[in-house]
Amino acid sequence: MKTTRAIREGLAGNARGVNGSRHADTFRWALITGALALGLGAPGAGFAEELVLAGAAEAQKPVLSWETRVGRSYVIPALEVTGFIFTLNQFNRRFIDPEVYGTNYSTFRTNVTRAQVIDTDPFAVNQILHPYQGSIYYGSARSAGLTYWESLGFTLAGSMLWETAGETGPASINDHIATGIGGTFLGEALFRMASLVLESGGGTPGLERELGAAVISPPTGFNRLAFGNRFDAVFPSRHPATFLRLRLGGSLTVRRGNQGVSSTVNRKEVTGDVSLAYGLPGKPGYGYTRPFDYFDFQLTFVDSSYSVENTMTRGLLLGKKYALGDAYRGIWGLYGSYDYISPQVFRVSTTALSLGTTAQWWLSRAVALQGTALGGIGFGAAGTIAGAGERDYHYGTTPQGLLALRLILGDVVMLDMTGRGYYVSGTGSPETQGWERIARGNASVTVRVHGRHALGLQYVASQRDAHYPGLVDRHQTVGTVSLAYNFLGDTHFGAVEWRDADGR
Repeated sequence: MKTTRAIREGLAGNARGVNGSRHADTFRWALITGALALGLGAPGAGFAEELVLAGAAEAQKPVLSWETRVGRSYVIPALEVTGFIFTLNQFNRRFIDPEVYGTNYSTFRTNVTRAQVIDTDPFAVNQILHPYQGSIYYGSARSAGLTYWESLGFTLAGSMLWETAGETGPASINDHIATGIGGTFLGEALFRMASLVLESGGGTPGLERELGAAVISPPTGFNRLAFGNRFDAVFPSRHPATFLRLRLGGSLTVRRGNQGVSSTVNRKEVTGDVSLAYGLPGKPGYGYTRPFDYFDFQLTFVDSSYSVENTMTRGLLLGKKYALGDAYRGIWGLYGSYDYISPQVFRVSTTALSLGTTAQWWLSRAVALQGTALGGIGFGAAGTIAGAGERDYHYGTTPQGLLALRLILGDVVMLDMTGRGYYVSGTGSPETQGWERIARGNASVTVRVHGRHALGLQYVASQRDAHYPGLVDRHQTVGTVSLAYNFLGDTHFGAVEWRDADGR
């Protein structure tokens, strides 16, 4: 393939540090990215070269067909996951901590026989890097033609291999959940978005689309590059109704309180946000037969020491569509979600399963109401961002709920309101007492100015109440207001039209 050859030619020419440190977080992300490039992308990189050679026979098999599943491979992702784990372990052993990553047969044998634990690694390592690492395992299998459920098996196996052979410490239950399950929720969203980029514009993807897909889902880009035309077939989206929004602006913290003492501060930040709703209900002929045929993804960056303010994705795992009259279309069923939220003074992250529904209701010819309501249970972590000596974070079983509403007024204005609630209990944690109750809400108005360009004003409020025996109760609040430029995926704010032309 001409595009693949072009890419080949172009390419040929303190992970356990202090929480909240911008340099530490950046370094951790660099380690993962560097390890991936070192182990899977660099020409002549030893193990990676052996991996490609070992998969050469596989590459001679028929080209992948997503519909018939001819050409799928179980061998290639098994080699890739093992190779990635080996390379990451070797990198960490040499440059991070030889004691933590200096594994051998003796440490492996010990880890597979002793009890698993809830570990105390830094919050960002456990709740961002582990899900992202899981998405790498998942993407290797998914882009080799495997289904969601088959790729889930590879992700769980990769998590187990890393926990027993990648680190000397005991395997962590929380890491299996964040990596093995949260990694699939994140990984499927990234895989679908990469496939949308490849699919956009029709025809054979050009260099720009290939590179864009590789940035979103590195394993997808690697498999398309490394195995000739074996995995060139683009995953068929079946043309879902989507709504993309890109935001860039500035925010001001107008309210922040710790332990009931509130103060107005003048903290200014540059913010960037990417959100995509995929498979919105109501499009004629579109079905929900595969996991994540509907999903919602959001990623927000800030130019502060916390970098990633939130990463959230939720998708329909199993469900059906339904209709009520001519004006209402929806889907309902079992959703999987991964959330990471860090509003300046505290943070919360969960991997969860929920029951709920997503729907759109035409209130009039030009006014539509979209919404999602979910209620479920997950395993999560929450805690304060504070000075040395104060409690960091706490794990536990986490009941949670979400209500999101979007009112679309023609092609002029969009009003958004979302509320989330989490209750991080002591159940499932080595600390059987104590709890955290967290609420987060946002309201925004977006006005289209010209074409796909719009301006938006948003207010976000976050609150945490925590109680632990022997510690002072904590009450923390954060409120921010932001003004941002918005680039919209379409001029109708994602409203799905299914009604007859006469507007019944």
